[in-house]
Amino acid sequence: MSIAIGAVKAALAMVIDPNTGKDLIAGKSAKHIQLDGANVTFDVELDYPAKSQLALISDAAVAAVRALPGVGQVSPHVYSKIQSHAVRRGIRLLANIKNIIAVVSGKGGVGKSTTAVNLALALAAEGAQVGILDADIYGPSQPMMMGISGRPQTKDGKSMEPMENHGLQVSSIGFMVDPDEPMVWRGPIVTQALQQLLEQTNWRDLDYLIVDMPPGTGDVQLTLSQKVPVTGAVIVTTPQDIALLDARKGLKMFEKVGIPILGIVENMSTYICSNCGHAEAIFGEGGGAKMCGEYGVDFLGALPLTMSIRQQTDSGKPTVVAEPDGAVAKIYKEIARKVAIKVAEKARDMSSKFPTIVIKND
Repeated sequence: MSIAIGAVKAALAMVIDPNTGKDLIAGKSAKHIQLDGANVTFDVELDYPAKSQLALISDAAVAAVRALPGVGQVSPHVYSKIQSHAVRRGIRLLANIKNIIAVVSGKGGVGKSTTAVNLALALAAEGAQVGILDADIYGPSQPMMMGISGRPQTKDGKSMEPMENHGLQVSSIGFMVDPDEPMVWRGPIVTQALQQLLEQTNWRDLDYLIVDMPPGTGDVQLTLSQKVPVTGAVIVTTPQDIALLDARKGLKMFEKVGIPILGIVENMSTYICSNCGHAEAIFGEGGGAKMCGEYGVDFLGALPLTMSIRQQTDSGKPTVVAEPDGAVAKIYKEIARKVAIKVAEKARDMSSKFPTIVIKND
């Protein structure tokens, strides 16, 4: 009995990607289906990092195709391929950075930096090339969180190499100033310093650059939002009403400058006692999900308030690397996949496909 490509496509159309909710045909993931007698080969190309999901999706695809009568050997090639995505008109992408994701909060103290570093580590754990830019000039925390000390190197005196640990490329003003030295700079100087950190760091082939933005919605945030080619923003809040009030301001600011909101993360959602395991919503509950409903954005996930998250981050080994198989790391990884999928749904950047037109006067 001969096998038809149409039958293979129909079988793959029954396989649902558990992360996107789309089948492999409708989601345009299944490619290059080939038949060699009774044997079937095909590719499944995922547009988000999914190292932990590849075997699951491969097994489901194999089972679906093997169920067809007369099928022999089934050999899928399942892999991830991260694309560059378009940003606001008039702003060009930076060299060697496919996508920039801003992690923001309307106010300080909601765990934005902790969320940013674990989000970056979770994307890296799923196989992506990831960097993190510490854009909080007044209170740089990523050097401590990433367990990195020392000064960045320069090869040409004009640019610097990113610092590295836990598989991430890192740039921060904290590497260049004394930890006890206050940054008494005005807004324009801060903005200039951040642009230099971004553009003069020799980032190497990043799929994602996570930007740990300063808290608030002032001039610095607005200027950065207008000048940096941000693919999308993740808003971090707690369930507390006052935090949600400020988070709404941050959401509105990014909407006004045309940066897509990828979703909201509710941090410190519940307090979990380290002795008895009792969970209590000391900051309120359901605030993040309610805000998502009000503004029509995705709820990416809720993280507990636990002592281990604080201890691990303070020690320079954030949760995703300290306990990669733990329950909290699993939440961070689920949030990271949702963020990557939201980015993948954006229009792709096609600027590299078009030739540069140069007009000369002869």
